[in-house]
Amino acid sequence: MEFPLLDQIRATRERLGGLILETPVWPWRTSALTEQIGPDTTVLLKLELFQHTGTFKARGALTNLLALDQAALAQGVTAVSAGNHAIAVAFAARLVGTTAKVVMPKTASPVRIAACQAYGAEVVLVDNVMLAFERVHQIQAEENRTFVHPFEGPQTILGTATLGLELGLQVPDLDAVIIPIGGGGLCAGMATALKQLQPHCQVFGVEPEGADTMHRSFAAGKPQSIEAPRTIADSLGAPHAAPYSFGLCYHFVDDLVLVSDDEMQRAMALLFRSMKLAVEPAGAAATAALCGPLRERLRGKRVAVLVCGANLDIATFARHVTAGTAS
Repeated sequence: MEFPLLDQIRATRERLGGLILETPVWPWRTSALTEQIGPDTTVLLKLELFQHTGTFKARGALTNLLALDQAALAQGVTAVSAGNHAIAVAFAARLVGTTAKVVMPKTASPVRIAACQAYGAEVVLVDNVMLAFERVHQIQAEENRTFVHPFEGPQTILGTATLGLELGLQVPDLDAVIIPIGGGGLCAGMATALKQLQPHCQVFGVEPEGADTMHRSFAAGKPQSIEAPRTIADSLGAPHAAPYSFGLCYHFVDDLVLVSDDEMQRAMALLFRSMKLAVEPAGAAATAALCGPLRERLRGKRVAVLVCGANLDIATFARHVTAGTAS
């Protein structure tokens, strides 16, 4: 299948320029981690939670908006999201001088809704994620706004591929990288770049047990849907996979694993206790996989773990970490 080549990914990163931060990689060498996975595995955290808007989503949103002509920018953009993508689209719209109208489920964190509004976006709330996709397409048709997809399409993938390029250049000779999967756009882009830079690096995608869309899609050999996501990691609760991002994941990802909500809460507690990182459940998913289903498979390897986001209110964070500490 066709996929973005390294020259295209490099050009995208140059176009983004100073609008996007190069986020750090940090070696994780603490006794708390050693107790979980043993002393033989080298773990490097890719700290994308320090990106503008608190997640990787700014990369794809900006890549999409920078590709629009003046006529499209004059009409504005729209997006659907549980929060992080909506925040990123609002941020990108302000940077390029256009307007954003974003659709979010009513269950979205008030902190995320407020962040969208702080960037100047109009927020439309609906009952659930399924209805959110219907509403955003209605806005697209009625207002002629450009729909910025949360995880699908060439521009979105080029944006997330810049993260894979960045990691691959920062850390040579990786044995493996662990990447969370919601809709699959992050994993698709990162895997596409990493496999071209470091062909022998294994790429593992991780999904919540209650939002296993990519697992079902891999099993069927084509994009699948789920009835409704059931996970505390709302950022990973995509209701369906999509053809382009699915195809790239199917081609470049070596294997998929599942983690439970309890495992993500324990990983949140571990990251906070050991590294002083306050992350959302999705941001702890890769760590949960490292300490759980991938622990023995990656023993003795040089592993990069993506910490992808940290947009969570203090009360909810404290509740998850307390549960993770107790379990």
